[in-house]
Amino acid sequence: MEQNKDTAQNEQQPDAAAAPEVMPSMEELLKQAELKAQEHHDAWLRAKAEGENIRRRAAEDVSKAQKFAVERFSNEMLAVKDSLEAGLAVKTENVESFKNGMELTLKQLSSVFEKFNIQEINPVGEKLDPHKHQAIGMVESEQEANTVVSVMQKGYTLNDRVLRPALVTVSKGKS
Repeated sequence: MEQNKDTAQNEQQPDAAAAPEVMPSMEELLKQAELKAQEHHDAWLRAKAEGENIRRRAAEDVSKAQKFAVERFSNEMLAVKDSLEAGLAVKTENVESFKNGMELTLKQLSSVFEKFNIQEINPVGEKLDPHKHQAIGMVESEQEANTVVSVMQKGYTLNDRVLRPALVTVSKGKS
């Protein structure tokens, strides 16, 4: 029976683990809030610094890309310049050899243009396209009106973007 009394008393007395939690004091709550605020502030400062670093690196990358964008093209053009200089250094007065050297240099230049997708605009017989052609005159012709009759200066595109429009003469049409 005494065991039953002890058991009954144990059941009536709450365990330490089951004791109701004591509300933390206002000072403790304030300290916890200040610590959390400091952690958030530190995280914000780190994120802000990281954002500034990313922006700075991106600006440097853009600057380098602009500065060295034509490096590959420039290296290819050096070979063309070397060919022109070698042609001028030749002491022979033979027009035919000079012409052959110029043709080879032009082939070399055309090859560079092809590598870098620089296309020639030579629109003889095409309709005038103001985006690709610049009309500098009109002539009487049997062709349909606004058709390119002759090209004074070829135009060029770079990746389908006009570098220089072709200077052309167009037909007025049949009178």
